[in-house]
Amino acid sequence: MADPNKLLYARHLETRQKHTAEALTEAGYDGLLILSGSPRMYFLDDQGPPFRSNPHFTAWLPLPAHPECALLIRPGQTPKLWYYQPEDFWHVPPPAPESWWADALEVEICRKPDLWRKPAGSVGALAVIAEEPGQVGGLDRADINPEGLVARLHEHRTEKTAWERHLLMEANRLAAAGHRAAASAFREGLSELEIHLRYQAAVGQSSSDLPYSSIVGVNEHAAVLHYQHQSSRRPDDPRTLLIDAGAGSKGYAADVTRTTTTDNGDFAAMIRDMDEGQQRLCERARAGVSFVDLHQSTHLLVGAILQKFDVVDLDPDSMVEAGITGTFFPHGLGHFIGVQVHDVAGKTAPDGSDLPPPDGHPALRLTRRLESGNVITIEPGIYFIPVLLEKLRNSGAGKSVNWTRVDDFQPFGGIRIEDDVLVTDGDPVNFTRQALEETPS
Repeated sequence: MADPNKLLYARHLETRQKHTAEALTEAGYDGLLILSGSPRMYFLDDQGPPFRSNPHFTAWLPLPAHPECALLIRPGQTPKLWYYQPEDFWHVPPPAPESWWADALEVEICRKPDLWRKPAGSVGALAVIAEEPGQVGGLDRADINPEGLVARLHEHRTEKTAWERHLLMEANRLAAAGHRAAASAFREGLSELEIHLRYQAAVGQSSSDLPYSSIVGVNEHAAVLHYQHQSSRRPDDPRTLLIDAGAGSKGYAADVTRTTTTDNGDFAAMIRDMDEGQQRLCERARAGVSFVDLHQSTHLLVGAILQKFDVVDLDPDSMVEAGITGTFFPHGLGHFIGVQVHDVAGKTAPDGSDLPPPDGHPALRLTRRLESGNVITIEPGIYFIPVLLEKLRNSGAGKSVNWTRVDDFQPFGGIRIEDDVLVTDGDPVNFTRQALEETPS
């Protein structure tokens, strides 16, 4: 019986080869060399952060943490991989290449780095994608990270292959198990650190394996958009958990956020309303839809919720016009996701021209019309952020705010609901909701 991984990956590689060959020919190159990268060290130290491969490398190969490798792509030829596998007793060396992916490539096992240098130097007109230009010493005629070619490759990455969609779904399944465990840990009254450890155990990935640092905010910390700490102190009165945490599958990321509360009153009802509104936004994520329009609709959703719970005494349109909703929802609705959490080409048109965010929405990371094959996040929120509330209080629009109701909600911090969604020509596919439905409570 054929290995489904092998079949999906082979088709993925064919698509990558076709698109890259077209881009190379158009740009006048004979080949493209992609370096996975080299480990870095902290300043004045012999230790460093966990290594992650160049995302262009991982977009070709299921090797998200393999340093000192190189991939050479030439139109009409089998891609050549120099696979670094040192004889090492300080660390565990990389395993032997697995046939399900390696059979589609020409693979050379290297005990020393840089064995790619001489063969690559004979290619002719060569483009190189490398994190550090210094890694390409000796290839004097090579073009390092040529802007036009890289932009073309970024554009191709916006349409996910069946293999990539499979990995993104698998990453969401892992994240779903983690979010179930985190919510349970919160209800037990555990600390942010303990919740995070429960999350990791359920996902089966360490902090260095996860695609980004988890945001685990209890109570007022839920109002810090990128809260960077994980307190070891158990809360005296656990009210809210906002956890923004993902998982990885062969280098592809899930990015999922859920908000849980012990409240049985208005804040719990506000979460339900935001969850229902978020699902309506997800249903609208279809080919041809402007993501900017979706984002602006989110401000109306936020306004409707603020009006319903008597936080602001204006209709949603008036709140948006007065700039009030931006106080409670100061970030963008979402972004592309793939081999990078905030994946590339979110603010460029298919022809490579810039698509800046609209005035008043500088944090929006995705400004395009959606196309079939895009995978995006949809992550609306409402937050009670002291520094932004103080600015609103001191502005003319502050007179429309019911500050007593703000005081009621502020101890809960905030709400964010985030799913990963595949755009199609028909109904969108919500990877996150599917994964959560498959995961036992």
